[in-house]
Amino acid sequence: MPPSPIRTARIARPRELLMCRPAHYEVVYSINPWMEPEKPVDAALALAQWEQLRSVYRALGHVVHTIEPEQGLPDMVFAANGATVVDGRVLAARFRHVERTAEGPAYLRWFLRNGWTENLWPEHINEGEGDYLLVGRRLLAGTGFRTDVRSHAEAQEFFGVPVTGLTLIDPRFYHLDTALAVLSDDEVMYYPEAFSPGSRAALRELYPDAVLATVADAEVFGLNAFSDGRHVVLPQAAAGLAAQLSERGFEPIGVDLSELLKAGGSVKCCTLELRRPI
Repeated sequence: MPPSPIRTARIARPRELLMCRPAHYEVVYSINPWMEPEKPVDAALALAQWEQLRSVYRALGHVVHTIEPEQGLPDMVFAANGATVVDGRVLAARFRHVERTAEGPAYLRWFLRNGWTENLWPEHINEGEGDYLLVGRRLLAGTGFRTDVRSHAEAQEFFGVPVTGLTLIDPRFYHLDTALAVLSDDEVMYYPEAFSPGSRAALRELYPDAVLATVADAEVFGLNAFSDGRHVVLPQAAAGLAAQLSERGFEPIGVDLSELLKAGGSVKCCTLELRRPI
């Protein structure tokens, strides 16, 4: 299929975001292939890198809220996992691994304290925007390693938008947001080999002009990115993806979150989008 015409008139839309300062960040257990507790983590550098990401968002005009980090929850910095928010409705997160179980209630408490009244505590395991990504009015839903496939129907019923399930097969890309990023209301970029054959076929059908990542860019978490429709914030090491994005009229902004990658997270993992009612 011939490539689609380059779109040059990209329009950024201000977003409302939730982040969590990595005050207690460390790698003391291993629940994904990236986590190696025997390797030291530079906590001060992790904080500086996180603060730089927050500064980038603010400079782009986005509103950034913060949730207070809790002692004993070193992965709470990965705010994207804390919930999924669509049209003002909050689907709370229910984590698969016991090490992260307390994060779901912690994030839900923040929403309750801050006036988000339409909430659902899930029956089935789901790990928030780690596995739920909204593209226009369609929710792409990951499964295979963390989120229970039964939660996809739960999300569709709660949000009232179509949910398309995608199966991840490479343990390095254990959440959907490590293998796929939303660029606009009808565009995505992804790493095909992270998905099952059927899921790859579904993605080709839905997004025939998607940006496809190489393994090199995927392995530096280049797909764990955030886009406001014009600017795409992504790991600076993902040079190939940055070049492809520039060719399509996006403005890539590279950041260094190398310390957080030691726990298997990067830009998107640190970023939960708060979508108000439409």
